[in-house]
Amino acid sequence: MMLDGDLQGIQEARNALKEAKQAQKLLEKMTQSQIDEIVSRMAITAEKEAERLGTLAVEETGFGVPADKKAKNLFVAHDVYQAIRNMRTVGIVRKDEQKRVWEIVQPMGVVAAIIPSTNPTSTVLFKCMIALKARNAIVISPHPSALRCSLEAANAMRDAAEHAGAPLGLIHCLTRPSLEATQELMRHKLTDVILATGGTAMVKAAYSSGKPAYGVGPGNVPVYIHRSADLRQAVARIVQSKTFDNGTICASEQALVVDEPIKRELMGELERQGAYFLNERDNEKVGAILMAGKGMNPKVVGKSPRAIAELAGIEIQDHVRVLIAEESLVGPEHPYSNEKLCPVLALYTVRDWQEGCRLCIELLEQGGMGHTLGIHCEDLEIIEAFGLEKPASRIVVNSGTTFGGIGATTGIFPSMTLGCGSFGSNITSDNIGPQHLLNVKRVAFGIREMPEPDDQPPLAQKAEERVVATLGDIYGKGGITREEVTKIVKQVLAEMQPQ
Repeated sequence: MMLDGDLQGIQEARNALKEAKQAQKLLEKMTQSQIDEIVSRMAITAEKEAERLGTLAVEETGFGVPADKKAKNLFVAHDVYQAIRNMRTVGIVRKDEQKRVWEIVQPMGVVAAIIPSTNPTSTVLFKCMIALKARNAIVISPHPSALRCSLEAANAMRDAAEHAGAPLGLIHCLTRPSLEATQELMRHKLTDVILATGGTAMVKAAYSSGKPAYGVGPGNVPVYIHRSADLRQAVARIVQSKTFDNGTICASEQALVVDEPIKRELMGELERQGAYFLNERDNEKVGAILMAGKGMNPKVVGKSPRAIAELAGIEIQDHVRVLIAEESLVGPEHPYSNEKLCPVLALYTVRDWQEGCRLCIELLEQGGMGHTLGIHCEDLEIIEAFGLEKPASRIVVNSGTTFGGIGATTGIFPSMTLGCGSFGSNITSDNIGPQHLLNVKRVAFGIREMPEPDDQPPLAQKAEERVVATLGDIYGKGGITREEVTKIVKQVLAEMQPQ
């Protein structure tokens, strides 16, 4: 009897988890040098396969730019690998000799990994590498529209790991992805932790699964441009960042918030560097296709300015790199104020940094709480004010937020999974790495003795002695002896006792 597709997907998830659990028990016994060799081979393979997988991702999903997909794969192979290569993930990883506390790490077990369609291959490469670095197995649930490229990326990682001596069955990718199969994967008793990258509904499902979960919220990144900014550099960084892979990274800029005194100069610089400002008629046409129901229109995600213009029925020149609409309002009914994973930006004007501060918070509240904020500014006091007050986990200063948020152009941890903290209903505000897939045990030696209760007088006796001493000092000057004071205090305390 043939099972229907949903049942086959559920059974595939169960089989994958069973094999992954068995393989993980073997991986857990490996030494640090063996683990490091496995991850090194995976990074080398990711580099070799970067171009092929990037091209495949664009061909299958229709999102983004092949060269930029390749760059994201190389970011995992180079930046992420360099950040984790010397990380200790086996045995005793830290000893505090002063406090006499040892930290010992153990893997969490089997990771259930949910993969988005916007960054399918780079996210698969990333999650496989950090999972195995922490001695975990991984079962991947790809987005149905990115099945083939996700499967190819997972297979490349599996083959590299196995050729380096990893146990068979550590890395799995579901071939029949569905909502039912993904739910089974997240809820199954053999799943130990979930890494969920995707839409809001999927992240909520991960958190409601009953399993420990790292989910990441959406980004609606505002970028404040202060009057002290170097406008030429700021615009170059913003345009490069927003147009990278046609805006598919969730840390990409969504709205520019500019001080009124420099607005005209900023607009001129944006036009010189490839921006096209929509007139009132074009503004309405493009705005009408940005959203579909309560979410982004998938027909514009990761598309070029030319493709978006054609879909909206407007004309632009070939050199245009990004579309910009002036906006003044924020809310669900104002599409330019929402997240737009495509080369489209909103432009807001404010009187000063205080108004800019309030507007950036409003934009984050509209759909990017806890994610990322950008600021281009040379005034450290303003930068500090933005860092202190904004509900964002990454405050990217004088850099494109796409690259700054993932740690490519900033000093934060390189990652393809960015936590949003409690602001965005996430468990962490960190950039996720192997350290989040480890259990840390602490061996704590005794360094002091706990006083025995009999060695100390009762609290009531202590209180009585303090009162006697204080009153004795006061009244001793008036001719009353300490013994008389003691007698009076005891008499009062006795009368206060319940009968």
